[in-house]
Amino acid sequence: MPVYYNGELKEMKRIQVLAIAIVVLHIVFSIPHGMAHSDLHIQMALWQNIYIWVVITLLPLVAAVLIWKRPRTGFLLLLCSMAGSFVFGVFYHFISAGPDNVASHAGHASAGMFLWTAVLLALIEAAGFVIGLLGWSRSRQF
Repeated sequence: MPVYYNGELKEMKRIQVLAIAIVVLHIVFSIPHGMAHSDLHIQMALWQNIYIWVVITLLPLVAAVLIWKRPRTGFLLLLCSMAGSFVFGVFYHFISAGPDNVASHAGHASAGMFLWTAVLLALIEAAGFVIGLLGWSRSRQF
């Protein structure tokens, strides 16, 4: 059980709430992003689908639960899953040439949703990394 002193408990609660909000936002924007993938007929390799389901979808949800039960572990998992999500998303959406690049779909009806959800997900993942690092560095478990 974590032990906090003075105002640390209130600060940790705020960080926990921010972390949960990040996870919720991440899921909320992942849904229309996935729908845009479908509309644009973007096919992912099997390993990419596994990575998306495990690192990008499942691990942030597990982190959200752990943030309340075992904060240090939960924040570390959030930090790692958001870092992995950010690197994967930025590489495939903005750097690598191919069908998952946002520049590949100009003119399609779902191109705008694909672009803006990719940008918002990158920002949310960067924020999740920072909140995960902050929570991990300020939490103590015995």
